[in-house]
Amino acid sequence: MAIITLTTDFGEKDYFAGATKGAIHSELPDVRIVDISHLVSPFNIPEAAYIIQNAYSSFPKGTIHIIGIDSEINAENKHIAVKLDDHYFICANNGIMSMICSEIAPEKIVEINIHDKIQTSFPVLDVFVKVACHIARGGTLEVIGKNIPEIKPIKNIVPYVNDDKTQIIGSIIYIDNYGNVVTNIKRNFFEAIQKGRNFEISARNYTFKKIHQKYSDIVNFEIPENKRHDEGRKLVVFNSGNFLEIAVYKSNSDTVGSASTLLGLGLMDSVSVHFIPSSIIPKGMEIPQDYSKASDY
Repeated sequence: MAIITLTTDFGEKDYFAGATKGAIHSELPDVRIVDISHLVSPFNIPEAAYIIQNAYSSFPKGTIHIIGIDSEINAENKHIAVKLDDHYFICANNGIMSMICSEIAPEKIVEINIHDKIQTSFPVLDVFVKVACHIARGGTLEVIGKNIPEIKPIKNIVPYVNDDKTQIIGSIIYIDNYGNVVTNIKRNFFEAIQKGRNFEISARNYTFKKIHQKYSDIVNFEIPENKRHDEGRKLVVFNSGNFLEIAVYKSNSDTVGSASTLLGLGLMDSVSVHFIPSSIIPKGMEIPQDYSKASDY
């Protein structure tokens, strides 16, 4: 039996998520439903795009993903179903899929056109569920929509690079449960521009000259645990999704603070990377290119 996942901004207080699951089970009693998240910030398209991009590939091929963010249909916000990487995605054509589609070309995109048969003010429940269950039964996308050539792009998905390739300017697209801030700068993008050069990463008034391989790399385990005081130290990593992330070791907004609170960083704030030609670095002052050996700040 197929798997249907749900990613929404419904939250946990209202009935929306429960009603959506009930409607799916009414059509397909044995289907497996998996909640990816119902705590996406309301109408936050980049946040939803980041979550679904990093979650979907953990599921088996053929999984159907319902994305309920900003899904009210209007002249500028149509509904689509996308087959990509042998997965199916049902959502509004508002840019949510463009982060995934920037790396993997869709196999098929259709604009859903079954709305004349359905009167609804709750499209996730009444339209997306119908489409998901149709696909789960083996139905084709052509039955529920017309082919379209492309999806609507999302703003700020690609960081800015200056003409001489000495600077990347990215944006914060996600703040996780720990208060770590995630940028739209991916590892392969960073390394393609870097070309082995030294760098400085700047956010607000903070500068970093090192990217750690993992969070605990900032700890000197040769120092006794009761003398380290590592909690709350700021660092930069490429996270599990290979996005550049500014973090705080063992962050907790109520105690040691987080990257978001301590650095004053919020969604869509800028993070810049400046690449330093080795020719202008005084001899003996070079920053090691091995991320695990460079200085903290």
